[in-house]
Amino acid sequence: MNKVAAWIYNFIDALGRYVSWLNVAIIVLIVIDVFFRYLFNQTRTWVGELEWQLFALTFLLGMSYGLQNDRHIRVDLLYEKFSEKKKRRVNAIGHILFLIPWCAVVIVTGYKYASNSFYINEGSPNPNGLPFRYLIKSFISIGFVLLALSGIAEVIKGPSGTKSES
Repeated sequence: MNKVAAWIYNFIDALGRYVSWLNVAIIVLIVIDVFFRYLFNQTRTWVGELEWQLFALTFLLGMSYGLQNDRHIRVDLLYEKFSEKKKRRVNAIGHILFLIPWCAVVIVTGYKYASNSFYINEGSPNPNGLPFRYLIKSFISIGFVLLALSGIAEVIKGPSGTKSES
């Protein structure tokens, strides 16, 4: 496999393993949220916002890991009957025609969305909410850059289907 594709695979694999630990943080935050809500009849706005922001990070940074490890959901009407070589070709065509162009659209749109948020110094509209909402919005583009890189690595991998050994 190409060195560039191998580097992308290794980077996304390491990132995916680190990002998976965000789920532990989300669980801890949910427990804290429930604890305060039901034992003290109090809500912590920042905790709820941090929960959804960490979930968004998990999703945005984890989707490239899911693509790389073939964990995305698909409709297997014909696909399951294909040979491995044909599956890789169909995937490559799908990545070139649909995935990578869609990623480009979301990257550009997400950049505009995040830069506008940065420009107005957007924070939470809720009292005691989290400031700096533009930080989470910037991960829209980052996540789709990673997804596009994963798609490019899949295309580079080609019909041989070999993966890096590192």
